[in-house]
Amino acid sequence: MARIKSKDTKPELLLRSALWRQGLRYRLQYRIENIRPDMVFVHAQVALFVDGCQWHGCPEHYVSPRTNREFWTRKLQENVERDTAQTELLRATGWIPYRIWEHEVWANLSTVVDRVKALVREGIEPDIANWRVVEVEIVNADQDLERKHLRLLESPNTERTVDQVRSTQKWSRSSSIQYSKR
Repeated sequence: MARIKSKDTKPELLLRSALWRQGLRYRLQYRIENIRPDMVFVHAQVALFVDGCQWHGCPEHYVSPRTNREFWTRKLQENVERDTAQTELLRATGWIPYRIWEHEVWANLSTVVDRVKALVREGIEPDIANWRVVEVEIVNADQDLERKHLRLLESPNTERTVDQVRSTQKWSRSSSIQYSKR
């Protein structure tokens, strides 16, 4: 786990490079009330986070580890609770928190850039529900069927469950995408 980066991840670098090419200027690791978003657009008061699918409970790509399940369930719940608290605090202080999944950056970079541009330049918030996996339970081990318990980030009391076959399929990461490290 020591090798896992918390900043300057490949999806972040890719998005930052694309936003910079579009003329959007941002601050990195800018502190807002003890929160450090990945990118901050100070003039528009937008705090941008690029959330990793595994660490933040992506409903599409989160895969529950098969070993040490208690530790990882607790870790996931703590991460989701922190994301919820950060979102509430940012909203309360007049900032617009915007969270992007890493798979969105890999799959639809131009769409993500367009949404960020609309948010920063015109204040148009995308109408996207931020569901997070908070727990996974095994329903049928023989068929790899599991039940994911999801919570809405903006409204922590709103929950739902989804039954699905366990999948470790990853999204396609295009090797033709170039990013630059500054």
